[in-house]
Amino acid sequence: MSVRSAMPWPLRWVVLAIALGFCAAIALWAFEFGRNIAGLESSGRERLQQVRADMAALRAELEATKEARDKAQSIANTASTLLTSEKVAQERLLAQNKQLEADNRALRDDLGFFEKLIPSGSGESMAIRGLQGDVVNGRELKWQVLVIQPLKNPGEFNGRLELGFTGLQNGKPWAATLPGGPQSLKLRQYGRVAGTLELPPQTVVKGITAKVLDGTVVKAVQTIKL
Repeated sequence: MSVRSAMPWPLRWVVLAIALGFCAAIALWAFEFGRNIAGLESSGRERLQQVRADMAALRAELEATKEARDKAQSIANTASTLLTSEKVAQERLLAQNKQLEADNRALRDDLGFFEKLIPSGSGESMAIRGLQGDVVNGRELKWQVLVIQPLKNPGEFNGRLELGFTGLQNGKPWAATLPGGPQSLKLRQYGRVAGTLELPPQTVVKGITAKVLDGTVVKAVQTIKL
């Protein structure tokens, strides 16, 4: 006795063909899937390489920027140093200029002083050549007197210097002398005497008179107006 399949042969071939097609489809899908995975890995590696290249480029650019910054800072420091040096030099020149002006004024004053020492040729034995007065802050009068003996090899003089001041106080006539009276005056060729007079309130000085006295004899006199 023999056993036979209930499925006819043509139908078996159809089922076999369907199975083979299904297997082929699975194989094709697996192939494409593997290729895609391989492509993704390749793309990922390329992307990683690109990122690394970009980072290297950024590092290089950062280093170049730092170098440029350091150069700019060095130039700025140099410029600042030069400006400071120039400022110091200008200040030194200004100070020297002021000193030269002060020296020039002192030389002019000395020249005027010695010019006053030149004998006038009048044969006088005593002379007042430099009587000056300056009011400071409206409360003090600074005065100065230069007395000379315009003679060759004069003897020593011992006398007194008397100063008188005139002006207005509250609109009325005002006069005063030195608080301590005439000052002692001792000189051979020349002598310079200076002092300060404290002025009363509301006082305006108009004139100063200086007298050189030898005992009761007036040896020289000079009056100036302010």
